Amino acid sequence: MNDQDYMARALELARSGMGWTSPNPMVGAVIVKDGRIIGEGWHRRCGGLHAEREALAACREDPAGATIYVTLEPCCHQGRQPPCTQALLDAGIGRVVVGAGDPNPLVAGKGIGLLRQNGVTVDEHVLERECQQLNQVFFHFIRTGLPFVVMKYAMTLDGKIAAYTGASKWITGEIARNHVHRQRHRHSAIMAGVGTVLADDPLLTCRIEDGKNPVRIICDSGLRTPLTSQIVRTAKEVPTILATCTADPQAAKPFQDAGCTVLTLPRQEGHVDLQALMKELGQRQIDSILLEGGGTLNWAALKAGIVHKIQAYIAPKLLGGGDAKSPIEGRGFPSPGEAVILTGGAVTPLGDDLLIEYDVTAAENGTMFFASNEQNGKSGK
Repeated sequence: MNDQDYMARALELARSGMGWTSPNPMVGAVIVKDGRIIGEGWHRRCGGLHAEREALAACREDPAGATIYVTLEPCCHQGRQPPCTQALLDAGIGRVVVGAGDPNPLVAGKGIGLLRQNGVTVDEHVLERECQQLNQVFFHFIRTGLPFVVMKYAMTLDGKIAAYTGASKWITGEIARNHVHRQRHRHSAIMAGVGTVLADDPLLTCRIEDGKNPVRIICDSGLRTPLTSQIVRTAKEVPTILATCTADPQAAKPFQDAGCTVLTLPRQEGHVDLQALMKELGQRQIDSILLEGGGTLNWAALKAGIVHKIQAYIAPKLLGGGDAKSPIEGRGFPSPGEAVILTGGAVTPLGDDLLIEYDVTAAENGTMFFASNEQNGKSGK
């Protein structure tokens, strides 16, 4: 096995923490001595041991002189856990192989520098792209203090998310739907509009074994969410935020009594100011959002420039219908040259369905791109 093989194993371990480490990154570590793996570990939960210390604790023999492969630069500052660089030095590790540098200004380059100053050989950029992609959410959040937003929708091959009657169960098959629940487990929050609540009365929870429910965020500028809805009735069990433009304390009180958090935000073009909402959620340490809105909210989110990734689940079905709903509605852009540009496409078969994923980059006119958020945001760490 070579450096790439051991780093691939570290990446595999890192993914085991998916959904539990937020707002910390997913990190995996593998310790190798004389061509043998003698210890492995990963960051299991936010607040728990970091991957390097997990791997050291799992060592079957003395790690002195060994090589450790770690997907993210070892930390060198005191947080909830002590610095991993010191643990590596105390253990006598001889070589450290790093996948990606840590963008956290408390760490960036300093962990590697400290190791080198103490005579440890450090090699960088091994499977760097894969290591960065794994922590796309963390890299964005640490640089901006704003949530990473993934717009998710399921549609037929002719672009319909429901029939002309409004019926939408089920567009995709069971395998694709299970994948969606894994995404709900992975992200800190799930966001939908009041229109979805009124039409479908969803729970918006994660329904996989040992899964984690995301914080539920309902964009409801006029506080029209029914008090009898599943969202409100389960708000004491699953954290629930209603984002509204209604400033009347008496209107908010029944929802607060039911367990909801009510955020009053500015109005933007007739609805909740989504950029203001993102800033508020970032301050609450919500680092990622799975946007499961209807066409109206999806258009508003794109227009506000808060969307960073698209996940489109495509079913091999044709619904037709001029009045049937599409994933993104609103007025739309006036020409293809002004459309939102997507890059980095990936296709994953899920039974008979396909998942197509793209990153959102920029419109050609430069008015919408997620990099603008990064330039204007603040660090969340």
